[in-house]
Amino acid sequence: MARCDALGVAPYSDADSGLYRAWLTPAHRQAQGVVAEWMGQAGMATRLDAASNLIGRYEGEHRDAPALLIGSHLDSVRDAGRYDGPLGIMLGIECVAALHARGERMPFAIEVIAFGDEEGSRFPASMFTSRAVAGTLAPGALDGVVDAAGVSVAQALDGWGLAAAQFHQAARRPDEVIGYLETHIEQGPVLEAEGLALGVVTGIAAQLRYEVSVRGRAGHAGTSPMPLRADALTAAADCVLAVEAVAREAASDLVATVGRMQVLPGATNVIPGRVSFSLDVRAGDNARRDAGAAQILRRFEAIAAARGVQVEAVQVQDLAASPCDTHLVELLAQAVETQDIAPRRLVSGAGHDAMVMRALCPTAMLFVRCDGGISHNPAERASAADAGLAVAAMLDFIERLGAIRGN
Repeated sequence: MARCDALGVAPYSDADSGLYRAWLTPAHRQAQGVVAEWMGQAGMATRLDAASNLIGRYEGEHRDAPALLIGSHLDSVRDAGRYDGPLGIMLGIECVAALHARGERMPFAIEVIAFGDEEGSRFPASMFTSRAVAGTLAPGALDGVVDAAGVSVAQALDGWGLAAAQFHQAARRPDEVIGYLETHIEQGPVLEAEGLALGVVTGIAAQLRYEVSVRGRAGHAGTSPMPLRADALTAAADCVLAVEAVAREAASDLVATVGRMQVLPGATNVIPGRVSFSLDVRAGDNARRDAGAAQILRRFEAIAAARGVQVEAVQVQDLAASPCDTHLVELLAQAVETQDIAPRRLVSGAGHDAMVMRALCPTAMLFVRCDGGISHNPAERASAADAGLAVAAMLDFIERLGAIRGN
């Protein structure tokens, strides 16, 4: 927990105040450096792969044995909490440190991996680095992708001595890994409401992301009569309300969010001529997610026609619902129960690198209770006691998996 707190301030944040650590920034590089030191102290050999992921490897009983991957992400949203992502990495390091202190090796290697861009807070899409490891990153996926300052992914990688053309070399073969375990704060209120420190994730919700552009007509704020305007911002406001309405009317687990908006030209005395905003649509299964997204886009079309503007929605990310491996879920539930905690099973509404890693290997996720279910917020909190229980459960899980693999 102290290490997570240490990473919450300069030089591990790109913001002057609060925490914002984006992929391939100076703060990201600084954070990787100190986390690599902690991995080394725990007995791991470290390396940076072609996709900028930091990997610490603790060898098994036999060198070159396939590995259990334990990981999470090192990047953050803007004005972030300190535990979303880094806690899972730190707990993985603690597990290896405990095994190393006992001189214990498993029938498999353990690799702790710190992914770079789970949040997508710098570039419009996310999980480039875990998709590279899983081998699911489409050819050309990095082409033309730029941040708000116009810096491309290729340029950002070049600044780290990495090459976009070699990004896919981070892909792992299925025979190199036996599974992936991610521990993460819940980011929701269920565990706290039920008085449980830990929870076992059964799957991760499906997610779609869009970049939406509304084009109207800029004009003078004082001379353009209201009936003759094509105001992009008021049209965008209708679109945002439509997003909320569709999700509410579904009366299901469908959720839809507009989290970012840019208004141009952005002058006090000019009618906005163009607005762009993000759209995030999620549900527990692909069908509900897709139906909700389609309904939202139809409402956008109706708003555009009624207001005399153009609305274009470009899909930038499609993450299918990702069930966790039933065998690993059962092992993790047994490990949680060993800590005298009822093994509460729940679906994650938040996306995680685990949903991408499922294409490579069996996955499992452990949730840690967080105060008030608050996340993506500086008020994000988890207790050291709960983190300790998480380490104990993870070690028990590793031992159970080792017993099975050793037979």
